[in-house]
Amino acid sequence: METKWLEDFVSLAETRSFSRSAQLRHVTQPAFSRRIQALEAWAGTDLVDRSSYPTRLTPAGETLYAQSLEMLQALHNTRAMLRGHASVGHDVIEFAVPHTLAFTFFPAWVSSLREKFGPIKSRLHALNVHDAAMRLVEGSCDVLIAYHHASQPLQLDADRYEMVTLGTETLAPYCKPDEQGEPLFRLPGRPAQPLPYLGYAPGAYLGQVTDLLLKQSGTAIHLDRVYETDMAEGLKVMALEGHGIAFLPHSAVRKELRARKLVSPSPPELASLEIAMEVRAYRERPGGRQPPKGTAQALWTFLKEGEGGATLPKS
Repeated sequence: METKWLEDFVSLAETRSFSRSAQLRHVTQPAFSRRIQALEAWAGTDLVDRSSYPTRLTPAGETLYAQSLEMLQALHNTRAMLRGHASVGHDVIEFAVPHTLAFTFFPAWVSSLREKFGPIKSRLHALNVHDAAMRLVEGSCDVLIAYHHASQPLQLDADRYEMVTLGTETLAPYCKPDEQGEPLFRLPGRPAQPLPYLGYAPGAYLGQVTDLLLKQSGTAIHLDRVYETDMAEGLKVMALEGHGIAFLPHSAVRKELRARKLVSPSPPELASLEIAMEVRAYRERPGGRQPPKGTAQALWTFLKEGEGGATLPKS
């Protein structure tokens, strides 16, 4: 039995809605339902009366709900005590950051912080977007940093979490140049000869934004997916080797663009084939499960005052 199952169950008991709880727990509804079913399998009995709406707990579910509140509170209290004993690292700010931002935005941003805010001790957890968000939801980090686009917002409850914008980022296509410095592949391609496409794995955040960009293009783009991964750095390496076109954040390729190791495959008439995103920081509002660390609170105050933003370099 996993602790997150109990947290899921408590959320369901309080919202009385599978869809609402799935949203609050930042998982899909099918995944949320499977976790409730796993908890029922562990308990050996039905915990939820699925014949009623709104959702009701069975008598066994009511019993487990009361016990879950006590167990989770005891676990949170124990974790707080253990963290209190750890004098070393007490002021370390824990960041959960998706892989791409961990390689591109985060190092330069921390350098800027040290100049404007002062020295900080930090610990970076580089994850996929879903797992990074779950770090925040489960109370396992102080700050989440992630991309934001209106079409793909993180489903975080605004009553529980607050946000500041740190900077902006642009996603656009790139490929290797030939010996004359011209792109090996030129968009938009042709139906009979689609261009080799280096894409993100299904579910990857940047992949979803790329799909939106292609759908919004006023010109039909003809691509043949020949490779995929969920990491932008992996796509960049393949693009550098000449395997195809990859849609990458500008911050991930600015050095390669300066060195002419990567170029845009878009002709002038496709200059708009790019999309802007925000880089945002999120944290749990004070008054939640445990008070924020002093250094984390000071940093957040600094960020809210607009001093910690960073526009990603363009060259």
